[in-house]
Amino acid sequence: MNPLLSRLQPYPFERLKALFAGVTPPADLRPISLGIGEPKHPTPAFIQQALADAAQQPTGGLDGYPATAGTPALRGAFAGWLQGRYGVTVDPTTQVLPVNGSREALFAFAQTIVDPGRDRPVVVCPNPFYQIYEGAALLAGAEPYYAPSDPARNFAVDWDAVPADVWARTQLLFVCSPGNPTGAVMPLAEWEKLFALSDRYGFVIASDECYSEIYFRDEPPLGGLEAALRLGRPDFRNLVAFTSLSKRSNVPGLRSGFLAGDAALMQAFLLYRTYHGSAMGPVVQTASIAAWGDERHVAENRALYRDKFAQVTPVLAEVLDVALPDAGFYLWAGIPAAFEGDDARFARELFAATGVTVLPGSYLARTADGRNPGQGRVRMALVAGTAECAEAAGRIVRFVQQGR
Repeated sequence: MNPLLSRLQPYPFERLKALFAGVTPPADLRPISLGIGEPKHPTPAFIQQALADAAQQPTGGLDGYPATAGTPALRGAFAGWLQGRYGVTVDPTTQVLPVNGSREALFAFAQTIVDPGRDRPVVVCPNPFYQIYEGAALLAGAEPYYAPSDPARNFAVDWDAVPADVWARTQLLFVCSPGNPTGAVMPLAEWEKLFALSDRYGFVIASDECYSEIYFRDEPPLGGLEAALRLGRPDFRNLVAFTSLSKRSNVPGLRSGFLAGDAALMQAFLLYRTYHGSAMGPVVQTASIAAWGDERHVAENRALYRDKFAQVTPVLAEVLDVALPDAGFYLWAGIPAAFEGDDARFARELFAATGVTVLPGSYLARTADGRNPGQGRVRMALVAGTAECAEAAGRIVRFVQQGR
């Protein structure tokens, strides 16, 4: 067996399952999960119809192997969306590639970029973070470095606190904006700092942007490619942005997304994927083209989240340290002082008393310099319908007010 597999830590939801072992919530309360960030809004009918129509073609596109690079029509849909959303122009033949969801792509990209033969390679990521970053680094033969974050600034990463000797060994940097779990959006000044560091030390930036279309401010979140263009980097050197349809279009089961950026990195990643065997099926490609070409359903989806968060956030703020995020569909909440920072105990006792599942914040972070930045917080995914999320919020409020 690959010895690097032994370095993987249990996935947060496996830890949550173990935490809840032996716990039986009240039988008269329907369980409500705010634990997993799996979109639950209805899949738009036109996307389902596009899937059905494609499957009804004479062969359904199943009479041949799909190209790893996707069809010209699919790559054109990616390029068109980037132009409309960010004002960014890319070459659809060299600067975009389809992927089977951003999760698969983020992992595979690290395997392409990291050179394990170099002296102690490093992959830098935020802390707290999406666990795929860590697993991708470890299985690529690199050491994850958990960049310090500042709770007073909504857990913004303190890039200046990363030592120069770490940057010197860094080959890949993962960033997530809007962030998971905080929902924070990186400003242009932060991008400028990261581009300067990348130029100085030569590392690649992987920008995870899968939450970009769910936002609560008037201005949509800044994207990495957009930031590069504003800062005079139209070639997107050493930068690749990742996005998907899962959250934007409520199709997590479709497994469809794309990445875009530096053409040289795209060429290397295409080579890797040609051997990896990750071509997107033709029926999924057809449905994806339809989804990327429509913005009305995205605006409707965003409106649902805005209404939901407007109802739920003030209720939870009565008993938890929580505020409306910039974007995304998570609330990153501080637990009551009575739990003395034990977010796992809070989650377990909440589930036992109310049947509501939340994810302990410490499960989404790693201890660095003697501190786990997720300790004392929980992540709540407001992915279910508004009524169900409001019911969960009411149960949480009663739980806290009753001192349980």
